[in-house]
Amino acid sequence: MTDIEELDEDFFGHAISSAVRKRLRNGTFQSEKDFVSLRKYVQMTQEQFALALGISVSTLRSWEQGVRWPEGPALALLSIAASYPRIIHERLKRTQAA
Repeated sequence: MTDIEELDEDFFGHAISSAVRKRLRNGTFQSEKDFVSLRKYVQMTQEQFALALGISVSTLRSWEQGVRWPEGPALALLSIAASYPRIIHERLKRTQAA
């Protein structure tokens, strides 16, 4: 018999529903909560996520607080992050190593 890991609070802390993920993958962000959910889904801090996307932390915070809204290329990067979180993690590693 194999051991099955328990789903803990950490797992649910970064989980998002498949409907929300599909919407984010299509680049359809409805509120600032979507940016927070996406960042938590890829399991990154604000600093890590901003670095991986090549934006400032203050820009990310302004999106997450609803002060500003990303446009054009930024929305494309966010939808890529929702579709391919591994790529965002690889980008973070390369950026940190540089």
